[in-house]
Amino acid sequence: MKSILIKDTTRKEREEIIRKSLYGSCGAECEFCSGCDNRGGGRIDSIYQPYIDGEKEISEINAEYKAPFVK
Repeated sequence: MKSILIKDTTRKEREEIIRKSLYGSCGAECEFCSGCDNRGGGRIDSIYQPYIDGEKEISEINAEYKAPFVK
C-alpha cells in the first residue's frame, strides 16, 4: 500500500485519494450533497481541502472533526 502522507503524494494524487475515499464511504459523489451537514461539518469534500492543499494530514483533519464527539 502506498503512503498517503503529504510528503509522499502530489496534489493530483491527494485529490484522487479524497475522491475515492469519499465515494466509497457512502456510495455517492459529494457534489450537490449536504448529507454531512447533518453533523455540522459542512460539505465533507471541503473538510479535506487542507489535505489536498498540503497543509494538514488526513489524520489531523479527522481528529479535529471528531474531537467534539469524543470524551
